[in-house]
Amino acid sequence: MKIRKVSTPEIIDLAQREESHFYDNKAFEIKGDKIQKIAVAFANADGGEFIIGIKDKKEENDPFKRWQGVEDMESFNFVFQNLTELTPTIPHSYEFLQDDNNKYSLRITIEKSESVHKTANNTVYVRKSSQSIPLKDPAQIQALSYAKGESSFEDTIINSALAEDIFESKEIIKFLKDYSPQSDPIDFTVNQNLVDRKSYDPRTAGILLFSDNPTPLMPKRCGIKITRYDTSEEIPERIHLKEQYSIEGCLNEQIKQASSRITEIMESVQIMGESGLERVKYPPETIWEILVNAVIHRDYSISDDIQVLVFNNRIEIKSPGRLPGYVTIENILDARFSRNSKIVRVLNKYKNPANKDMGEGLNTAFQRMEEFRLKAPKIIEDGNYIKVIIAHTSLASPEEQIMNFLNSNPSIKNKQARLLTGIKSENVMKRHFYDLRNKNLIEPIYSINGTKIIAWKKKNAT
Repeated sequence: MKIRKVSTPEIIDLAQREESHFYDNKAFEIKGDKIQKIAVAFANADGGEFIIGIKDKKEENDPFKRWQGVEDMESFNFVFQNLTELTPTIPHSYEFLQDDNNKYSLRITIEKSESVHKTANNTVYVRKSSQSIPLKDPAQIQALSYAKGESSFEDTIINSALAEDIFESKEIIKFLKDYSPQSDPIDFTVNQNLVDRKSYDPRTAGILLFSDNPTPLMPKRCGIKITRYDTSEEIPERIHLKEQYSIEGCLNEQIKQASSRITEIMESVQIMGESGLERVKYPPETIWEILVNAVIHRDYSISDDIQVLVFNNRIEIKSPGRLPGYVTIENILDARFSRNSKIVRVLNKYKNPANKDMGEGLNTAFQRMEEFRLKAPKIIEDGNYIKVIIAHTSLASPEEQIMNFLNSNPSIKNKQARLLTGIKSENVMKRHFYDLRNKNLIEPIYSINGTKIIAWKKKNAT
């Protein structure tokens, strides 16, 4: 049993805290169904905490008087009883908050769960902003299950497709020729559960893996769209759009064709490097592994293509679906969780599998960036998407990059330095120049009338 002493200022701070996506507080008189509602909503969303024993602002204006410390901790047994009635069991912890008068309130911390939870009356809630919203539409509940990785869209039956779309495809014949020449396509797909074992109706995973053209058969968009923007701006405009490609076909071919197309595009991209304008270079393994990761772990229940955006100074790969299960941005390089286990397993059976280093792909991507002396990719959750930004940003300090540039060039302008270092602010760039000047390493080049610095050169350089 965990007990923590709280001071009067902390009590006031807790009582004044605004209810939010991650926090709630309720009076001691709260009913059991409300406890279950809040707990389920937090577990089905991103986790959170709530304190029982703090009145609502509408009930009491004075924040100190909102605190309802009770003398007996056993008075909170009804809270624990209600939490045991939830299905499945909710991951949580708790602590008693003890004030200076030895009275208690109870803080419950709910973890984000990899399951979909229900209250005792079988209602599913999800936390949105400061509200616990019920999900009544079965389709919404199923979408939540897909998002958490509790179930996978790869297992759904595609009524618009036929078993022959898998059994008689060129892709499965080519695959089995390498994998197991004696195997029959029907036996293989049935054994891998890529079709229903009784009806032979094709599952989503089977169509994605082995249909020669899955797009017309799928109820959802399932390709890769590659867009080239001739800019380094964060938000490109239409005039920056240079070219666009749609990659379709079975997943193994999608990965290979998309990788090849990205490589072609990158050959024409030039950025400011330490020797001047030079062709941009990324570790090919980094792009490959992040692309593969997007294809095999995306949420195929979301009707959208994987987006690959190629800018002058970065590549962004945007994959439909939030992080599944217990995976977070913080543990993504260590966590092992597969939303689409059939796709992952069967792709690995190819002669030269795209996901050769299963479970280590992202780690490889990060390691190669470091070997290229580039900053690590950035992974962010963007609504119902995961976006990975592969920036061409050197691990070297701005000062090192400037001096390396001046080893090959007579001078450097502020704009050139910003393109070189990725620094967006002209004033921030000036400070780096001034630091180098103060170290007696560079000196300014002035305009003809001597009133404005137009560039910088090495100290005493001719």
